[in-house]
Amino acid sequence: MIKNNYSPEWKKRGDRNGLIRNALLKSMGYTDKDIEKPIIGIINTWAETNPGHYHFRQLAEAVKRGVWAAGGFPLEVNTMSICEVFFDLSSLIYRNLLAMTTEELIERHPFDGVVLIGGCDKNIPAQLMAAASADKPTIFLPGGAMLPGSFKGKKLVCGTDSFHIYDRYTSGEISLDEMTGYEGCLYGSAGACPIMGTANTCQALSEAMGIALPGSASCLGLSAEKARYAEETGRAIMTLVEKNITCRDIITRESLENAITVLMASGGSTNLIIHLIAIARRAGIELSLDDFERIDRTTPVLVNVKPHGSGDVGLDFHNAGGVRALMKELESRLHTDCLTVSGGTVGENLKSADLPYDRDIIRPLDDPLASQGGIAVLRGNLAPRGAVLKRSAASERLMRHRGPAKVFDDLDACRAYLLDEGSDLDENTVVVLRGYGPCGAPGMPEGGNSLPLPPKLKRRGITDYVRVTDSRMSGGCFGTQVLHVSPESAVGGPLAALRDDDIIHLDVDAGLLEVELSDAELKARLDGFKPTLHPEIERGFVRNFIDNVTQADEGCDLTYLQYR
Repeated sequence: MIKNNYSPEWKKRGDRNGLIRNALLKSMGYTDKDIEKPIIGIINTWAETNPGHYHFRQLAEAVKRGVWAAGGFPLEVNTMSICEVFFDLSSLIYRNLLAMTTEELIERHPFDGVVLIGGCDKNIPAQLMAAASADKPTIFLPGGAMLPGSFKGKKLVCGTDSFHIYDRYTSGEISLDEMTGYEGCLYGSAGACPIMGTANTCQALSEAMGIALPGSASCLGLSAEKARYAEETGRAIMTLVEKNITCRDIITRESLENAITVLMASGGSTNLIIHLIAIARRAGIELSLDDFERIDRTTPVLVNVKPHGSGDVGLDFHNAGGVRALMKELESRLHTDCLTVSGGTVGENLKSADLPYDRDIIRPLDDPLASQGGIAVLRGNLAPRGAVLKRSAASERLMRHRGPAKVFDDLDACRAYLLDEGSDLDENTVVVLRGYGPCGAPGMPEGGNSLPLPPKLKRRGITDYVRVTDSRMSGGCFGTQVLHVSPESAVGGPLAALRDDDIIHLDVDAGLLEVELSDAELKARLDGFKPTLHPEIERGFVRNFIDNVTQADEGCDLTYLQYR
């Protein structure tokens, strides 16, 4: 295994390489006094194609202030920046590419410590996967939430409210011009979408697992408070370097279980199941759906923000105390002896934390929004390796459901059926979208976002129906959607055997997803099945992804990048 590169050997005086390296640093205006200091890499995902990261240049400058003040030598490098909306293929593919390139930047550069700056839903897990693999002293700086928007006096949060607005348009409640009027009002500023979607769930969980400073996750991206956290992050990385506290000293099984507890209590995104498993496996930790199921069953939903509640993240949740206050409420359920990047343990950090200030936004344990965590794990003959459902954003009346399948292998055809006034769909139909898993799509896109509420149901006052798919959905989406069915249909999972009018049985409390067919019938239907796996994609990273990606229950990482 190639050893990590660190600055003392890299800039060693007295040999030819040292001469060239120090000369190159001096060519940028740095001095001997600067070069003597530990080098801190600031890995920045700033881009103009990512509104969640648009303010990161200023945050990087604040981090540098902290590094200089604490006796370090900061050097900034940029990586790709992933925004789901700007990619025409699933951005989960590029999570793995960003993880790969970030790992190489950390390992091959002479960085003695690293500050990672990220804010959006694929960037954060990619950076933490890379950090766990490289295992240098590392702190993650969450980029922060955006401001909510406002339209005609009503507060709006992007993601969740955009889905509602589109449903109103497709059902004829508002015109195209009226829908267009919302566009400039959905997003209040740069930053992560201000819901407990995937981006803010990732930020919250970075703090929960101890790799971000306490209090840093939920504040607005464009705020003096965020700039102060950025400077403190620059100071704190120097302490980790001095004490040689590395990433895998922080990311442990216990700290990941703390993150899962916060995930369930916050009603966070289902995508974090994939991401946390991938991060764990980079650190050599076996995390499985069983761990999520176990913690889900004993953790209530406490956070009242959209998509499942009423508030937003950067104002309401943060002003209620944010992740620190939520963890204080959950303290009896956490591993409080876990080390964090503050230098103290979770328990030591929580000694100075207050309980939530707003008991409507962060509820007490004895008065939760829901008695069980936000995400249910399902198994059965349709998902032998598991599937998930975001219970906190689903309908209680559909937690037990039995109905005929309507099966689609094409998203456009499925969407057309859902919007068709003359279709045979009713409230009992189970709409199945398959072929959109890790290999099938490829990249397991957020197909669940694109399965709208049928206008013919909405006009009857029916606001939800059951969907089953091997794809994902945005953390800002809602509805009774079974996701991440594993193994996916493209590799011969049982979903590939489904036919129209097969009866699907869902029982969330029992953790069950099944089709009412015998094992023999399922096997017979799959006999002779041959995966196609996109022979038309002949080259590049997408081909690499298809050939090497693991299934959803294993984190959708590349096989050769997992811990050995």
